[in-house]
Amino acid sequence: MQIDHGAMVLVADGRKMLFFRNKGSPDFPNLETEEVKQQDNPPDREQASDGTGRGPNSVASHRGSVEQTNFHDLEESRFAAEAAELLKRRALANDFEKLIVVAPPTALGEMRKHYHKEVQNRLVGEIAKDLSNHPVPEIERIIATS
Repeated sequence: MQIDHGAMVLVADGRKMLFFRNKGSPDFPNLETEEVKQQDNPPDREQASDGTGRGPNSVASHRGSVEQTNFHDLEESRFAAEAAELLKRRALANDFEKLIVVAPPTALGEMRKHYHKEVQNRLVGEIAKDLSNHPVPEIERIIATS
């Protein structure tokens, strides 16, 4: 997939958003970082309280068939919705004409639920991969070969 000059590339996962702009050509992309947003999303075990009520002075409670809330997954979904909101604001401000979004399948699916019409109109490609911790030259190469 070619990255047009001036195109925006969002590389995201459930915890990090990297906004790049191609300062190079479609044949020789040069992604430059414009913005980085990262959230602290600790593992679910660190976000949930001890719901069993077990302790030296407590009575153990009985659990029903209701599944526990996965706070980690909820936070990743919220972060994907936030990414879509940032894309909407930038699209409405005419900050980009073309957009490529790279994210793991789950995050990409969650973002799609929240894409604004203006974002959809400018979207030229999506790649369902987690590249948020890859070096920029590797991101350029993977997009170019996709």
